[in-house]
Amino acid sequence: MGAYKTPGPARRIYDLVGYLTEQFGGGSRHLKMAWVINFHKAFTLFLILGMMAWLENFSTSAWVYLGLHGIYGYCWLVKDFGFRDGSFENRVTWGGALMTYLLLVGWYWLFPWLFLTRATPPSNELLFVAVAIHSWGITWMIAADCQKYFQLKYRKGLMTTGMFRYTRNPNFFGEILIYLAYALLAGHWLTWVVFIYAASYFYVRMLVKDGSISRYPEWADYAARSSRLLPWRLITAPFEAHTLRENES
Repeated sequence: MGAYKTPGPARRIYDLVGYLTEQFGGGSRHLKMAWVINFHKAFTLFLILGMMAWLENFSTSAWVYLGLHGIYGYCWLVKDFGFRDGSFENRVTWGGALMTYLLLVGWYWLFPWLFLTRATPPSNELLFVAVAIHSWGITWMIAADCQKYFQLKYRKGLMTTGMFRYTRNPNFFGEILIYLAYALLAGHWLTWVVFIYAASYFYVRMLVKDGSISRYPEWADYAARSSRLLPWRLITAPFEAHTLRENES
């Protein structure tokens, strides 16, 4: 397997979004992207509380949702303060910050509103599934970002072990699970539009990343035994190992 070439449309979308969220409107770049994102994460808790007060919805399920989506932002902040992704150090214009909200993160605020205004509260079973998916997603995202930060800090190169053993994008996998939990809880068609929109952009970033890391000599072997997103070999690997032992015996 040779070097992977990022599809042209994916590359153009990635470059366009990068331009709009960093340089739109021109002028000085006074803001770090981390500040833009972190404000969104920190403010979400209070925004959801405000929605609950406005709608007079203080049901048990509303508090559960607040504990998930509202506190997720503070999990993110702990991660950011401990091992920030280098890309968030990029400086952006005020127009770029605005476009970050209009194109990317602002849409996530639809989830709590649509959840709090749903006609019937979610079942206990749905709450369980959402909490389970959300917890798993946060674990994947934070563990992967932690490994990425410290491994690249002390040893540059292609990451093929740990969280990256079976999927090349465990952090994106975790984030998708997190927003999947919110979409399930909201139970509205519009939340699925937002979810698919967000997941599609994550996928564009995965395609661009594959094009970048395919320059490493280990790429061919790594790509053959890993997936772009779903860590499906977590399930199949034990069976493959069992079959191999049987063949050797």
